[in-house]
Amino acid sequence: MDTFLPSSEQALISGLRKKDRIAQKNVFQKMNRKMFALCNRYISDPYEAEDVMMAGFMVVFSKIEQFKGDGSFEGWVKRIMVTHSLQFIRKSKSMEINRSEGDSDFQDQVHPDFNSNLDYQVLLEMVQKLPMGYRMVFNLFAIEGYGHNEIAEMLNISEGASKSQLFKARGMLQTWVLQLDMGNSKNNRKV
Repeated sequence: MDTFLPSSEQALISGLRKKDRIAQKNVFQKMNRKMFALCNRYISDPYEAEDVMMAGFMVVFSKIEQFKGDGSFEGWVKRIMVTHSLQFIRKSKSMEINRSEGDSDFQDQVHPDFNSNLDYQVLLEMVQKLPMGYRMVFNLFAIEGYGHNEIAEMLNISEGASKSQLFKARGMLQTWVLQLDMGNSKNNRKV
């Protein structure tokens, strides 16, 4: 099970503060899969995503004193991983976001329902195919739960640009899912 019990979490955090290697190993073993998946949602190359995750864990271990216990420990670690993923993308200059789109009337619209039994891996591959800016905003909003004001600040864009990028990302994903569903429907009729 990936979640910590409060007492064991406190013991691990206490061990991390003492630079205890066993506590570091336990935290890494409990969280590495989840944190790798998080980094890999932003960085499509798995080797680069793993490097970013490892650098993130080094920050977790070296800056554990900054964790004040106000929120969950896992949430604090996730924030570090997201920050490191975004920093990596900025440094590699592969992040292209239209920063100039002004505030618009884009709303968080719910697209019409469609019947799809989408495999998680297929959905992840679709998200990975999104243009970088769309993918960043989609991940931050739909998966990590950040608001448009927070995303705008993190990515140095306007809230309107964040809303627009999300709207376009959802539209692309919806189109791809519908195409996949139609392709599956045709294949099922032939059988």
